[in-house]
Amino acid sequence: MKILSVILTGFVAVEHVFILVLEMFLWKSEFGMKVFQLTPETAEITAKLAKNQGLYNGFLAAGLFWALFFIKDQTQKFQTILFFLICVVVAGIYGSATAKFSILFSQGLPAFLALVVHYVANKK
Repeated sequence: MKILSVILTGFVAVEHVFILVLEMFLWKSEFGMKVFQLTPETAEITAKLAKNQGLYNGFLAAGLFWALFFIKDQTQKFQTILFFLICVVVAGIYGSATAKFSILFSQGLPAFLALVVHYVANKK
């Protein structure tokens, strides 16, 4: 169960690195516009906002990677992963309510599953 927790948490972290790349570097590309259903005009107008949003996704990924690979104290590791996964779940819920409903499933659900497995695998 602990291995599954690491795999799911790692998946969420990698997913947020991918989102960072999409929002910060590929927003105005053909691929980015297709993913986010943007017109070239909308992509141009919103590019600076997307870069900022991408940076925040990068912080979520960095926090998860930091906890997974650099925190040695098990209690601190447990709590830090819990914190960042909760942040991703909340962001997924908020994003689904304010931007696009599918965010609940593409970002919120993987984080929620990782959160549940992480909690069950590591509770004492």
